[in-house]
Amino acid sequence: MAEPESTVINTDVKQKDPSEALVIAVTTRAIFNLEEEHKLYLEKGKEEYTRHQQANQDKPLPPGTAFAFIQAAQYVNKKILESNPAEKDLFDILVLSNNSPESGVRIVNSAKHYGLEISKFCFVSDEDSTQYLKSHGVKLFLSADRIDVCNALQRGVSAALVFQQEVQAPSTPLRVVFDGDAVLFSNETDQVFQEQGLEGAVQYERAMEAVPMGEGGPLKAFAMHLGKIRKKFSQEKSPIRTYLVTARSGRDMGIRAIKTLREWGLAIDEAFFMDGAPKGPILAQIQPHIFFDDGLHNIQGAQDVGIPSAWVP
Repeated sequence: MAEPESTVINTDVKQKDPSEALVIAVTTRAIFNLEEEHKLYLEKGKEEYTRHQQANQDKPLPPGTAFAFIQAAQYVNKKILESNPAEKDLFDILVLSNNSPESGVRIVNSAKHYGLEISKFCFVSDEDSTQYLKSHGVKLFLSADRIDVCNALQRGVSAALVFQQEVQAPSTPLRVVFDGDAVLFSNETDQVFQEQGLEGAVQYERAMEAVPMGEGGPLKAFAMHLGKIRKKFSQEKSPIRTYLVTARSGRDMGIRAIKTLREWGLAIDEAFFMDGAPKGPILAQIQPHIFFDDGLHNIQGAQDVGIPSAWVP
């Protein structure tokens, strides 16, 4: 696979080994709020957009939805290296952008302004920039473009669609919330629910209680690597906290979920079985840096309480 036509290495940051690190790729619109610029691009075209970005290259872009998540990942790296300076299993953040290198100067300057530990900026003019994800060893891809996300998932890379919103940066540690079915787990129970309704899904889960779920959902690989990093610390000292917030009921459908996580060796700090109740109030308590769900109504509920959310289509 050819390298993207322009990769800018951030020499201010120690480069990570992508074969060992947890590589996260974010697009510029996921990490910064570029909604006004994007509107300009759609209405006036690429040249006008490039002119605007060059004229404002020293003006930092405001933080976007994934900004606080990236900052918290940076905090985890700091804690890991404090306990073991030789550790290579770190978060490695790269920016994947459809900007040209000329209009990308503002992106690089903005990252440096905020002290973001981004190792590489890949400026790709290709229509489908997701073709470069695998060559960079990316384990999670966050984008504000739905086609990008679908392409990444088809390439076998964990990916989610970020919706632009005002995000208050929550404090450390890094807090990540996963939905269960069709996000961490496969969508087998969802399919039974679609075909046979709630009663059918409950019966199916009772019958399958002793059988952990199969290959897992689109974010399993990312969650497993996150869990591996988390295990470097005791529970009290961990700079990472992970949560399961699922529409399943704990009484009828919770046992299999817990057994599956145990079988995978994935330590989840807290699990909430909502039995179909809205997730917004519990997310407001947790204050995660990012919440992954496959239900748009749950994403909307999270956004209503100011939680940075990413939809897994």
